[in-house]
Amino acid sequence: MSSSESKRSSDVKVEDIGKIEAPALDAHYDPAVVARTFPELYCRRKIDWRMLPLLGMLYAVALIDRTNLGIARIAGMERDLKLYVGERYSIASMIYFIPYTLLQLPGNVMLTWLGARMWLTICVVGWGASQLGMAFVPTWGYLVLCRVLLGVFEAGFFPALVFIITTWYKRHEVQKRLAVFYLTSMVIGAFSSIFAYALTLLKGKGGLNGWQWIFAIEGIITIVLGILTWLYIPDFPQKSKFLNEEQRKMILDRVEADRGDSVPDKMTRAKMIKHLSDPLVWAFAFMFLASTVPAYAIGFFITIILSGMGYNLTEALCLSAPPGLVAACTVYFFAWISDKTKLRAPWLAVQNVICITGLVVTTYSKSNGARYLGLFLVNIGASGCVPGVLAYSSNNITSHTKRSVQTACIIASGGVGGILATTMYQQKDYPKYITGIWATIGFQFTMLILLGVTSFVLTRRNRLRREGKIGPLEGTENFYYTI
Repeated sequence: MSSSESKRSSDVKVEDIGKIEAPALDAHYDPAVVARTFPELYCRRKIDWRMLPLLGMLYAVALIDRTNLGIARIAGMERDLKLYVGERYSIASMIYFIPYTLLQLPGNVMLTWLGARMWLTICVVGWGASQLGMAFVPTWGYLVLCRVLLGVFEAGFFPALVFIITTWYKRHEVQKRLAVFYLTSMVIGAFSSIFAYALTLLKGKGGLNGWQWIFAIEGIITIVLGILTWLYIPDFPQKSKFLNEEQRKMILDRVEADRGDSVPDKMTRAKMIKHLSDPLVWAFAFMFLASTVPAYAIGFFITIILSGMGYNLTEALCLSAPPGLVAACTVYFFAWISDKTKLRAPWLAVQNVICITGLVVTTYSKSNGARYLGLFLVNIGASGCVPGVLAYSSNNITSHTKRSVQTACIIASGGVGGILATTMYQQKDYPKYITGIWATIGFQFTMLILLGVTSFVLTRRNRLRREGKIGPLEGTENFYYTI
């Protein structure tokens, strides 16, 4: 780098990045600085280590706290709160997703107003307190109330988490990062059933039943993580304090050169309406819904399905861990190969087929061994689609306002997926839940169709842009869609 080039680079201010012509990625930065900030080895990445482990733990706790109802049910809660009456268990599971779905977009508005650290802290401590309260509910009605509060506070968390990660990285660096925190959550979540079993052994201590200890200890852990969030989670790149000015400019410039949206644009009513009227937003939203239905179904019902195979409490809880651990490995594999090939839709389709195969095997196989293998396949097929769809959608937008709206819509659709998963698998269909299984299979086939449609549309738009027949895609020069 020449001295004149260095001087021009040092004169660039963070607030001016959106106004300059985007250079080649990292071109005008000292390679040593790039190497220190974005080194080759994942384990040495300063930004990765600052964000991903804690975010992964938070997401793991979020998944555990919203799905541990199934474990608590077979650990005595069903008897104590009379959840065997009618569809009480399904209602208690489902009610969480109503505020979770409705408050996604308002949550992202609060995120931009309060900042990432403050908003995430409020969300985490709030849902930890709700989880703790569930340990002391005397009746089914109070359990439902705590589940509603859990949904209120968790609503703002996941879209904020995804939005933050996608503002720090280039498009084809995103899925591995999303997969890392999701993988972290899966590994921790896989052991959550074993941890929950250990907590049930405290039955009788302090006058609490085993299921109450599950909620009490996990609620306290969540509140502690909320405090760590305030102390450790970084804000958006332009507001971050743990990087120096040169590193911060480099990160913003990489994003600007990649997709032209390093500096946030202001949300207006016209922009919101425009973003909400984009059919692709809703196509991605439905894909995420289709991905979350089997993921939530496994989370809520795997221990119950295993119990229906004839396994006792201890066996069902221990056997629920291995499918999640294997799926964690495949999540990162599909993220790695998707980023390496810069393709999203084909690998999502592969995972859909794996999920369908697993659902059929679990439902119609005669032996418990084969049915258990089917649970592995369902986990493998469903789990990787969650970060996969998020990466597919985030790769194909540019502005902060559209990213905010689209992320909220997609995560809200995941809440709808949770409602469907908890209501399609009904008590009257126990232990095989054939109706719920076939509904889930239907969602996987619909997602395959949508992947074909979006691939065709995006490929055609890219071709027309290269031929000069249409203007800049997403209003950004040199931007092309990821298939």
